[in-house]
Amino acid sequence: MKIGLFFGSYNPIHTGHLIIANYMANHSGLDKVWLVVSPHNPLKEKKDLIQVYDRLEMAKLAIEGTKNISVSDVELKLAQPSYTIDTLTLLREIYPEHQFVLIMGSDNLKSLKKWKNYEIILRDYQIFVYPRPGYTNTEFKKHPSITITKTPLMELSSTFIRESIKEQKDIKFFLPDEVIDFIERKSLYS
Repeated sequence: MKIGLFFGSYNPIHTGHLIIANYMANHSGLDKVWLVVSPHNPLKEKKDLIQVYDRLEMAKLAIEGTKNISVSDVELKLAQPSYTIDTLTLLREIYPEHQFVLIMGSDNLKSLKKWKNYEIILRDYQIFVYPRPGYTNTEFKKHPSITITKTPLMELSSTFIRESIKEQKDIKFFLPDEVIDFIERKSLYS
């Protein structure tokens, strides 16, 4: 099975994430997409992150009822901060029968050289890249492991969602209703 790994903090998961995952699962030749909830991305600040189990639960609520998108907690089993190469190595050990493809935004592709063992990732894995506003030209764009997809451009961000919640603005349609209910029930981000 060819599985796309869509890593993210999902702080919180929003409609943009789901549109990208759905596009990858249905329009890119992947059999499934796993949303890999990252406890802490080493290239991002940890101060704004809510508890990882709440982020995991929101991701599960968001994809409930979908056939080819699921949530993975594999990075919760690894040392923190989590590095993609370590996760890929573990997944290959657990699921040798699967082929794993990385899903990333063009913003992450631009910073790929900062990743731990990025050369091994480029050598051993395919990377499907979705467009991000303001990130078009990168040195890896023509690399044989890179596939630039025609995923719809998403300008929605978790930062925008968190700020909107703090300012008590309506976030309907930015997140699935189940995720909004979860956030309100637990008073997250306010």
